[in-house]
Amino acid sequence: MLIALVAIAGLAACGPVTESADQIQGRQQAQNLREGVQQVGNPNIVNFEQMRMMKGLIEMLDQPGVVTYTYTFSEYTGRPVFFCNSIGYGIPYATQFTNPERIAHQSATYGIAVLPQAEPDGLFRPSSAEASWIMCVDPRTRVARPVYMEPRAIISQYALTPDTPAGGVVPVAIMLPGNTEATPLPAPATP
Repeated sequence: MLIALVAIAGLAACGPVTESADQIQGRQQAQNLREGVQQVGNPNIVNFEQMRMMKGLIEMLDQPGVVTYTYTFSEYTGRPVFFCNSIGYGIPYATQFTNPERIAHQSATYGIAVLPQAEPDGLFRPSSAEASWIMCVDPRTRVARPVYMEPRAIISQYALTPDTPAGGVVPVAIMLPGNTEATPLPAPATP
């Protein structure tokens, strides 16, 4: 009993533990977020359409030999400028084949580390990148060869025409991955 009293007195002598401003703000923000979720709730997602579209896109990117057309975007004219016939969709320059990070030292006394996870295709893509590797088809040999490209690229499965407005055409129907029929699109709004 005497040991317990000494331990309690020793803890009381240490004084109050003060929170930092960041800890106070973090606690208050967490409370606000809890209250918001209780009042509003989460979105009622039932169709998972964006997830379905993302899956279809990832699977389409995995198809070998997809013929594409690569363009740069002219800041001067506001229109795409043909760069090359290409294969595939380009790879951001900073993409890694292996995980670019690792835990240097791990023990029971240190916390956990969050490391990047590979995309479904096994590559480690950067969060952003300005340059890309484009597999351009050499017009003389008709062989696809990598080209390092720093300007932003537009890569399309269809040729953009000279009257294409700033980076895209207005299709009247689209074929979604996994569908057997084209989905009609509403007419574009006129200014």
